[in-house]
Amino acid sequence: MMSADTLVESLAEPVATAAEAAAITPSAISLIPPVVVLAIAIWLKRPILALVMGAIAGLLLLSPAGALSNMAETSLRVMQDETIGWLILVCGGFGSLIALLVHTGGAFAFGRAAQNVAKGRKSSLLMTCFLGIVIFVDDYLNALTVGETMKRITDKYKVSREMLAYVVDSTAAPICVLIPISTWAVFFGGLLVANDVAPAGDASGITTYISAIPYMLYAWLAMIMVILVILGVVPLIGPMKKAELAAQQATVAAIDAPNSATTAQDTHSADDFAVQAFEEEFEQANKNSGRLHNFLLPMIMLVGFTIWFEIDVWKGLLMTFLITLPLYLVQRLMTITEMMDQMIHGFKTMLPAICTVIAAFVFKDVCDQLGLPQYIIDNLAPYMSAQLLPALVFFSMAILAFATGSSWGIFAVSIPIVMPLAFAVEANIPLVIGALLSASSFGSQACFYSDSTVLAAQGSGCNLMSHALTQFPYAFMAAVLAFFGFLALA
Repeated sequence: MMSADTLVESLAEPVATAAEAAAITPSAISLIPPVVVLAIAIWLKRPILALVMGAIAGLLLLSPAGALSNMAETSLRVMQDETIGWLILVCGGFGSLIALLVHTGGAFAFGRAAQNVAKGRKSSLLMTCFLGIVIFVDDYLNALTVGETMKRITDKYKVSREMLAYVVDSTAAPICVLIPISTWAVFFGGLLVANDVAPAGDASGITTYISAIPYMLYAWLAMIMVILVILGVVPLIGPMKKAELAAQQATVAAIDAPNSATTAQDTHSADDFAVQAFEEEFEQANKNSGRLHNFLLPMIMLVGFTIWFEIDVWKGLLMTFLITLPLYLVQRLMTITEMMDQMIHGFKTMLPAICTVIAAFVFKDVCDQLGLPQYIIDNLAPYMSAQLLPALVFFSMAILAFATGSSWGIFAVSIPIVMPLAFAVEANIPLVIGALLSASSFGSQACFYSDSTVLAAQGSGCNLMSHALTQFPYAFMAAVLAFFGFLALA
C-alpha cells in the first residue's frame, strides 16, 4: 500500500513537471493571461483585480490541480522580495508625508502670496503652472491643491475654470513623471527592478528611471504645450475657446455657479479608494492660516536628503520625517497623536499603488513560468525593428491607458511583454521606458475618467466633462508630436 508521503510526492510530481514543461516550451497559451488582464482592465477598470485574475488564469494553465499551491508559493516568494519591502515603505512613507503637508495647509499659503505677484490673466496662469511644478511629489496632491489655491485668483482675471483645470492637469502627472523624487518614480522604478530591466547595482530602479527622463516626450511636450497656450503662441481652439469667451463675458459669481464642483457621479476613477481617502485629507486641511515654510521646508529637505544619500528615497524620507515632525511639534500645529493619525491615514491612501505593484510582481512571475517573454521574442522579434518599437509602444499603450483610465496598471501589465522584446531587438532601452511612461502620463491626463482628471476638475471647481473635452485637443496634439518624436529619436 502506498504511504501518505509517497502519495503526496506522486501527486506533486505531475504539477512540477507541468510547470517546468510550460516554462521550457513557450507557446501561444502564454498569451491568455495578458489577454485576461487587458479584458478585465478595460471592462471593469480595476487593474488590481485584472492582474490577480490574470495570474490565476496563468496558474490554472500551468497546473489546474496545483494552482492553489502555486499561488501560495508565488505570492510568498514575491512578498519576501527586498524590492517589495522597499516599495511598501517608500510608497507608504510618501502617503504619510503628503498627509502631513496637506493638513498644515502650507501649500495654500502659496496662493495668498501669489496674489501679490499675479497682475493679470497670463501671470495668474503662469503662477498656477509654477505651483504645479513646485508640488511635484504626487499628482493627487498637485491636482487638488493647485486648483483650490489658484481658482480665486484666476477668477479675478476672468480665466475660465476649464483653462485653470487644463493648466492644473498638465502640471500633475507630467511633472510627477519628470521628477525622480515622486510617487510615480518610486512606483515605476520598482517595476523596472521587478522585471529585471534595472541593473544589479540599481536596487530601487531610480537610476534607470532617471536615464529615461529625457525621453519621456509626452510629459515634456504637455508642459511646453500648456505654457505656449498660456502665452497665446498656441491659439485657443474648440471648446476651450468657447469656455474662455464665456468667462470673459461673465462675472466671477456666474463662473462659479454652473461649474461649481465635480458631482458624485462624475468621480468614477480607476482608484476610487485612494481618491476618496485623499479628498478626506484635503477637506480637513488648514486652508486659511497655513504657513508656506511648513510646506516648502519638508519638500526641500526631501530633495536635498535624497540627493545626499545618492538617490536613496527611503533614507531621504526618513531624514525628512526626523526633522519635520519636531518642527511641527514646536509650532503646535499638531500633537503627536494627531500626527500619527495623519500619517497612518496617508499610508492608507497609497494602498492601491502598493497592491497594484504586488499584483504586478505576482503576474510577472506567473508569466515567466509560462514562458511568455520568450514566446513574444520568438514570434515578434523577426518582424520588429529597434527603430519602430518605441513609437509603436507609445501608440498602443497610450490607447490602452486612455481606454482603461489606469496609467499605473497598464504599465504593470505591459512591461513584462514590452521590455524582453526591446532587449531582443536591441532597442534603446531608456527610449522604450520613456515611451511607456509617456503613454502612462498621456492616459492619466487625457482619459475622461482617470483619477488625475477627476481631481483636477474638482480642485478647480470645474465640471468634469467640460474639463475633459476642453483639454483633450491639446493633449492629443502633444501625443501626436510625441509619436513622431519617438520615430525620429529611434
